[in-house]
Amino acid sequence: MHSVMIVLLGILGMAFGWFVYSKFIARRIFQLDENFVTPAHEFNDGVDFVPTNRYVLWGHHFTSVAGAAPIVGPAIAVYWGWVPAVLWVVFGTVFFAGVHDCGALWASNRNKGKSIGALSEFVIGKRTRALFMVVIFLLLLMVNSVFGVVIANAFVGTPGAVFPAWAAIVVALIIGQLVHRNVNLAALSVVGVIVLYLSVYAGSQMPLELPEMFSLTPQANWIVILFLYAAIASMLPVWVLLQPRDFINGMQLLVGLVLLYGAVFIFLPDISAPAFNDQINESGPSIIPLLFVTIACGAVSGFHGIVASGTSSKQLDKETDARFVGYLGAVGEGSLALITIVTVSGVALAASPEAWHEIYNEFGTAGAGSFITGGANLISSGWGISAGVAQTLLATMVVLFAGTTMDSGVRLQRYIIQEWGEIYNIPVLSKGVIATIVAVGACLLLAFGAGGASGTGGLVIWPLFGSTNQILAGLTLLVISVMLIKLGRPSYYTMLPMLFVLTMSFLAGCVTLVQFFSDGNYLLVVLDVIVLITSLLVMLEAGSVIARHRKNALGSATEAG
Repeated sequence: MHSVMIVLLGILGMAFGWFVYSKFIARRIFQLDENFVTPAHEFNDGVDFVPTNRYVLWGHHFTSVAGAAPIVGPAIAVYWGWVPAVLWVVFGTVFFAGVHDCGALWASNRNKGKSIGALSEFVIGKRTRALFMVVIFLLLLMVNSVFGVVIANAFVGTPGAVFPAWAAIVVALIIGQLVHRNVNLAALSVVGVIVLYLSVYAGSQMPLELPEMFSLTPQANWIVILFLYAAIASMLPVWVLLQPRDFINGMQLLVGLVLLYGAVFIFLPDISAPAFNDQINESGPSIIPLLFVTIACGAVSGFHGIVASGTSSKQLDKETDARFVGYLGAVGEGSLALITIVTVSGVALAASPEAWHEIYNEFGTAGAGSFITGGANLISSGWGISAGVAQTLLATMVVLFAGTTMDSGVRLQRYIIQEWGEIYNIPVLSKGVIATIVAVGACLLLAFGAGGASGTGGLVIWPLFGSTNQILAGLTLLVISVMLIKLGRPSYYTMLPMLFVLTMSFLAGCVTLVQFFSDGNYLLVVLDVIVLITSLLVMLEAGSVIARHRKNALGSATEAG
């Protein structure tokens, strides 16, 4: 099939999701009310709770949840063929991710901006909260530790991305101050994107490399620097750096998507990858259930629920903005996943099916590097831009996404630690500085404790990410479903996606458990068992609550009759 047809069908499906399905969900199921006083107004503290323009908040939410995952996951999953990857991305975006993200925003917004972990106590019970928050903290630990490695490796592998990545922070700081002084947002967006892309060109002309220092490799030094930065950024008021940085990154992504999608229509590349890969070797993993945990961001992801309820819900100006921020944010991420699939499936990466099979000879051999290479060739062929500049542009995009996710991830870890301080009456943990030190300390301990001087310790537990992340997505949909049932509203639209995601992710967790045990990796065996048992206990607790509620409702109806 021609790449243009894939793009058109994918865009058509997501357009249906945004213009039709999301309106139905927002009006009939979540019943979003523009007159509801949001936590951003009720608890406005100028630091975490800040009423925010929905376009700025969309940029924050989108780039925080995106990271590198909607690029890496689809680029790997094409191993099974482009058809299953495209179908899961499109259907996942429309019926899973958009509902999940919008629902998490709504649920948190209706409960004083509480995180999905803390919220589970009020919806299901105290035992659930403790279990939920353990899974969330473990997931954030994985994301922050590994994204530090991803960014560090990108800086070392593509030194041209160093200057624009740090220049983006300066641009964001300036924009944050100007927006706070009510300077026109549209004008700032145009100027900010222009400056950012000029910095990309400058970076391609003057690559910057970090030398070995303190007996650490350049990668390890970058990891330390990145966590020091993330610690400072996580304590700043959201309007100072987090919002404007995420917003400007969102704008540059839109430009990047225009370049990539435009290049498809100009260059008209053919597809080299098979629709279904029939040359998978015997050691290759099964498509079911692993496809549904390999592509997470871009279809549905538990990390989105953490961001939606952890930072984005605290910045909603109007409750009705939840549809724009949550559902449209999922559509944006699905669009990135879709173009990633096209990029790594086409002749821009591999000129022939034989060349493609050489790249995808084993599961996991392709990833972000394939996207950067294929995307750079696609942009160069379609727009005539230098391949070197295009490669720096895409590498910078990956770095900026991973960086904004890391910023939000450390802030979210701080929130959880502060919530633990309040829940378990440990006042010292309720303080922002102490909570941040504990959060960053845990990430560095994992990075250098398990990884030694390389700082890559996060990669040790990363194999757990796929199933853990999707189990959390299912549990988030479970909390939303219980809320809807208690309110007497239809819950099928969240329950059915929840059942599918939990089934596939639980099966994937069992598959990886067997693999970890056969490999003798007992640390991962223990952690995997903890996640699986925890999720089972949460589901049983929720099932008990639902059964009890329906029994009470039936009893009330009988008495009324």
